[in-house]
Amino acid sequence: MKLHELTIQQASGLLQNKEISSRELTRAVLDRIEAVDARIGAYLTVDAEGAMAQAEAADQRLAAGNAVPLTGIPLGIKDLLCTRGLRTTCASRILENFIPPYDATVITRLKAADAVLVGKLNMDEFAMGSTTEHSGFQVTRNPWNLDCIPGGSSGGSAAAVAADMCLGALGSDTGGSIRQPASHCGVVGIKPTYGRVSRYGLVAFASSLDQVGPLGKSVTDCAILLDAIAGHDPKDSTSVPEPVPDFSDIATDGLAGVVVGIPREYSTAQGLDPQVGRAIEAAVKTIESLGARCIEVSLPHTDRAVAAYYVIAPSEASSNLARYDGVKYGFRDKTQSDLMQMYRSTRSQGFGPEVQRRIILGTYALSAGYYDAYYGKASQIRTLIRNDFTTAFESCDAILSPVAPTPAYPIGETLDDPLTMYLSDIFTLSANLAGIPGISVPCGFSDAGLPIGLQIMGRHFNEAMLFRIARQFEGEAGINERKPPL
Repeated sequence: MKLHELTIQQASGLLQNKEISSRELTRAVLDRIEAVDARIGAYLTVDAEGAMAQAEAADQRLAAGNAVPLTGIPLGIKDLLCTRGLRTTCASRILENFIPPYDATVITRLKAADAVLVGKLNMDEFAMGSTTEHSGFQVTRNPWNLDCIPGGSSGGSAAAVAADMCLGALGSDTGGSIRQPASHCGVVGIKPTYGRVSRYGLVAFASSLDQVGPLGKSVTDCAILLDAIAGHDPKDSTSVPEPVPDFSDIATDGLAGVVVGIPREYSTAQGLDPQVGRAIEAAVKTIESLGARCIEVSLPHTDRAVAAYYVIAPSEASSNLARYDGVKYGFRDKTQSDLMQMYRSTRSQGFGPEVQRRIILGTYALSAGYYDAYYGKASQIRTLIRNDFTTAFESCDAILSPVAPTPAYPIGETLDDPLTMYLSDIFTLSANLAGIPGISVPCGFSDAGLPIGLQIMGRHFNEAMLFRIARQFEGEAGINERKPPL
């Protein structure tokens, strides 16, 4: 196996046994980026010089015997997490030249573990999109089929992991933006419970929904990454002081006694591709064969989730993105002498069409006379959805569903049809509205050879159960053994 093809778990073992060096591993990843990223477009910034310097420092720690599992491991970072001294653009022209003066908390924690940060990964602009076509700079392509989307908004993160251009990555998930691209690219991705991972230094899209999480080549890799970044942070008022278990110490004793719920509403969801349905049915049978008991549960307000989400998220985005006005930082149209015209011109040129669309939607929903009818009502529906999950978890330990209704589809297919793109989040965004954790694990392939993901959702702060089920399923299914045909 080539060095860039290693999992985090495999590479960590080799590094700590001094069979390879972090410099060798990082150079192999940088060479891989140079060889394939021109076709995929996953990276917006590659910090080769910085990465090699970090690898040198990691080798010194390894030599001293003070290593932790991420020491010397090359990782990619979604480009909406602030990195001190390294450009952070949110894939938007309005932040094209922004260099943060501080690190996000998750970056600080990765650096403390002596991980190697290779570069910043492409995304839908300000995380608004499900295809990574809405970047202000480039389109990212799916490594399994370069004519297809990788999913979004963390499409660059998922594509980079799938194409072995990093050993793991961080993304963010507002309505499925880790899980959906993980599904489309055949990797593992987890959205932790809201409050499990600090949002300090995460450039906000929708503050009550955004959550940072890892993507990896295996369930264990994601557990190792979450071990490093999880935990209370006093800099983030939404961070919860909940004890963090050792996620990488995953149970391997089968699933006897575990009860999983199958939502009846998901089997009849609009637009569910039969190939996805068959893959999920096969995955459920595999999980039953491992000792779990499957029961039917109900999430009765599922059909209202998309509408509620696409009021709440744009409303919060409208508020959060008001700060990009050309005055304090970021792009400014210097040709305008009138203040109001400068505002208009800066924001019109700096934001792309999808961001502008959501700002307009959110501003309307928050406007006088409409707040109660739209944002207020959507917040009530959000409470009902959260209650649905609370009730369902009274009879089961986890809930299984598809991640996306279809496999990855051709680039350009939904550019003129945003509603279809929004509906592709139907299985994932309820977890964000409820604040519960969810993981995507590969469970099969379409007839065209494109990956399909299984979603496992759990109770608040019970990521350990998700890792347990996903790890057992992964070992039985063996899906991760296939590689993209690059």
